[in-house]
Parts: sequence; structure tokens; C-alpha cells
Amino acid sequence: MARVKGVDIPNNKRVEIALTYIYGIGRSLSNKVLEATGIDKNKKAGDLTTDEIAKLRDELNKYATEGDLRREVSMNIKTKMEINSYEGTRHKKGLPVRGQRTNRNARTRKGKGKVVANKKK
Repeated sequence: MARVKGVDIPNNKRVEIALTYIYGIGRSLSNKVLEATGIDKNKKAGDLTTDEIAKLRDELNKYATEGDLRREVSMNIKTKMEINSYEGTRHKKGLPVRGQRTNRNARTRKGKGKVVANKKK
């Protein structure tokens, strides 16, 4: 297994797909990187030579990925929470941030449903 940006890339997948295991790299950026390095995107990741891996590492250092990107995203969220923007307040309350409905869905953000006790008569 080749290690790029601190992530083990699976050997049995095509390089185009294997690069998407790195946080911050999707298919389009993967293709752009492979085009810049001159590596065939249909080649298996396990068949890469050491200098091809070195070329990939050099090219990927130009982009914000993995830890740097995660840190940047979390700092952006913290900033929004500090300035009390609409998005920041939604993050604080644990509600959907991007305008989704909450009266019948949003279980991913809100968590498991809260049980309301019945009134005794």
C-alpha cells in the first residue's frame, strides 16, 4: 500500500479512484493531478512505481488536503459560531444548517427522537 498525505491508498483500485480516499480529493481533482503528473488513470494503484508515487506526492502538496483542510473547515465553523451568524447558531443548536425542513426529518443532525411522555388522567 502506498502512503500519500498520511493515507493508505488501496492497491486493488484504479489510481483515479484510489486518490479519492484522501480527504479533499474528488474525481475531478484526482483526474487533474494525474494529468499533470502524466500517470495513466486506469493503472492500478499497486502497480505505481516509486517515482510515480513521488510525483503524486509533489503534485498533491500544491492542494489543501487531509489535516490542513479539516483544520480550515473546523476553523470556519468556529468563526461562524463566534460571530453568531445564522449558520453558526444552527451549528450550535445541532440543527440542519443549509435550509432543510426540521418538522419531519433532519434525524442526522438532531439525533434520535425524544420520547414525549403521555399525560395521566
